[in-house]
Amino acid sequence: MKDRRAPIAVASILLLGLGVALARRKPMPVGNRSVPPPAKPVSLERYLGVWYEIGRYDNVFERDLDGVTAEYRLRSDGQIQVVNTGRLGGPTGRAKVAEGRAKVISGSDGAKLKVSFLGPFFLGDYWVLDHAEDYGWSIVGEPSGRYLWLLSRVPKPAPATRAAIHARARTLGYDTDLIRETAQ
Repeated sequence: MKDRRAPIAVASILLLGLGVALARRKPMPVGNRSVPPPAKPVSLERYLGVWYEIGRYDNVFERDLDGVTAEYRLRSDGQIQVVNTGRLGGPTGRAKVAEGRAKVISGSDGAKLKVSFLGPFFLGDYWVLDHAEDYGWSIVGEPSGRYLWLLSRVPKPAPATRAAIHARARTLGYDTDLIRETAQ
């Protein structure tokens, strides 16, 4: 008869190691302790398409990525297909792609979504906090204030547009000194 304790012991050690690693991980800073609700409704039809990340709060899943884009497409089931692409080490580096899906939260005027890149069990908040009237830029965050993305329809918006987006993020309560500019 096989000893069944060995696989359990190995699994226990691996879980303990994972727990220690997670406990020692440096938490992401909170850049906004009072995230406001989205400023205006979002027309899903106008929001769909390609967005270029021009800045973000650095995070583990985008570590060392530049040339970041997000593409949103309507799926046949009414959800949104999300394809995020970033390039390791610079705008021309090797592509890293993450595919997921999003669902608009009922009653949010299209401005709050739940997004998952890891199946239906791990959902994240995606709030379109503000956007240009012509949907030329948007500011995306979530309730904890640890994540922020500044998006544009063009890879390199004019300096005045970039400054206006940063100013609007500050007005929304974000510490813009924490923003990592994304090379495009």
